[in-house]
Amino acid sequence: EVQLVESGGDLVQPGGSLRLSCAASGFPFTASDMAWVRQTPEKGLEWVSVINILGSRTYYDDSVKGRFTISRDNAKNTLYLQMYSLKTEDTGVYYCAAPRTWPSRAPRPDLLYRGQGTQVTVSS
Repeated sequence: EVQLVESGGDLVQPGGSLRLSCAASGFPFTASDMAWVRQTPEKGLEWVSVINILGSRTYYDDSVKGRFTISRDNAKNTLYLQMYSLKTEDTGVYYCAAPRTWPSRAPRPDLLYRGQGTQVTVSS
């Protein structure tokens, strides 16, 4: 059974930081590109960041470039998203996912697996 379990979501003030984690099991994590996507009422489901198997290639949506960092620990089957300088527009449900392809080929997330999500709320 595939499991992607996110944690780390919280209520934070604008300018604050959060670190999301995702524990993966039930599929070959070390052979899978991984991604963070988010769901917001305004934009629906959108790409946030993608990382390749070895962590040598990454993608960031323009809205988070320079503020978010994606990383992975293949020894622990865990994916991370470090978020700095959070803005109110970052509010949403963040999902850990195994993508079928990269954003250059799919403007909307095309996912093999997705977790249950963790809520990030940025508000004063």
